[in-house]
Amino acid sequence: MIRQIRSRHIATPGGIVDGVVEVAEGRVRSVVPAGSAGPHAGAVDLGDAWLLPGFVDTHVHVNEPGRAEWEGFESATRAAALGGVTTLVDMPLNSVPATTSVAALQAKLAAASGNCHVDVAFWGGVVPGNAAELEPLALEGVCGFKCFLAPSGVEEFQHVSEPDLRKAMPVLARLGLPLLVHAEDPALLQGADRALQSDPRSHLAWLESRPAAAEVSAVRRMIRLSRETGCRVHVVHLSTSDALADLREARTAGVPITVETCPHYLYFHAGQILDGATPFKCAPPIRGEANREALRAALMQGDLDLVATDHSPCPPELKRLEDGSFLNAWGGIASIQFGAAAAWTAMRSLGATPWNLARWMSAAPAALAGLPGRKGFIGPGADADLVAFQPGARFTVDGSKILHRHRVCPYIGEELFGMVETVWRRGEVIAQGGTPVGPANGSALARISNRESRE
Repeated sequence: MIRQIRSRHIATPGGIVDGVVEVAEGRVRSVVPAGSAGPHAGAVDLGDAWLLPGFVDTHVHVNEPGRAEWEGFESATRAAALGGVTTLVDMPLNSVPATTSVAALQAKLAAASGNCHVDVAFWGGVVPGNAAELEPLALEGVCGFKCFLAPSGVEEFQHVSEPDLRKAMPVLARLGLPLLVHAEDPALLQGADRALQSDPRSHLAWLESRPAAAEVSAVRRMIRLSRETGCRVHVVHLSTSDALADLREARTAGVPITVETCPHYLYFHAGQILDGATPFKCAPPIRGEANREALRAALMQGDLDLVATDHSPCPPELKRLEDGSFLNAWGGIASIQFGAAAAWTAMRSLGATPWNLARWMSAAPAALAGLPGRKGFIGPGADADLVAFQPGARFTVDGSKILHRHRVCPYIGEELFGMVETVWRRGEVIAQGGTPVGPANGSALARISNRESRE
């Protein structure tokens, strides 16, 4: 059966097409100009809404198994679908066990089975002493590997030293897989929280406890090691514009390094955050307004490659909502349901179009995760993962409509542009009008783009 979806604004890799997407057996069969497709009784006409490829979020902490009370596959993927995310890649930490061995990956797959409303892939982890696990995990299809240079916040996922990296990075270079890096230099964090100790509710004190210099130092280390080992490096959740010059110079010199930022760094700035407002706590922290504007400009100019949410929820009590302690609250922002709208709201005034959004939040993350043959674009052979997106529509984030596990989110009450109207996964509607549709039929994906799903 062939289905047709009509839009005046279809975001294809080659540009915007006024036409029709034809879908058969869960994939895009063709994209044809308006008037070229024959009439079809089941055609859907989106009018002025844009048709975008489903968003691919490569930075999501699902936390199941082991901390499913924080977040789980069923709740995370339902919220993802409402935000237009049709594929997510789960981070290897905050679950128990952490995904640092094949056995742990199998536990993840078991927890995910039958509980996913969108497609899910997995990152493996690099921790001290697990270099021998990297190739077996790669053979099982993980998309790449994640490490922390500073303490992660959970005991099961220890941060790595340079000797650890020198063992792991040549292996990943040989395998052709990326190393994702939480880039903060622990030496520059030591003792930086003195002001926070005396005033734990102060967001300014939290900001000063995670200085931009720690990110810059860590980025420089990873540039050096990437150059020496040939390992492809991806810097996650860059929060400081101070590192952009080093990254730009390294990339110009051919160092294989990419970088992401997050919607909260593009949308918020530190001057908006009140003392005690711990839903905003994240590491690295949300920095000042001038820094935010520099990150926005860098994204427009191509110095930042992609936008990912770093969806990292926890139970409300761990956010210390009662006492507002930035010192003791869990550091993580829950936002997968609103990431695309927040990023679009931040970038639209700079001349961005929804086509840019598709590049930042679909094509580039799919490429990072090794899924570009099926995910992240609208064209023949792609999975029919599609989003009807109305860029001019506005909505106010209503906490009662949040579908991830806990209704703690810094976007509550914010007016955002960019309404996700309908979402298709492999040609089937999974969300419409802000409501999930259908059962949890998502698949677990392997990295290799021509390999079928695990399920």
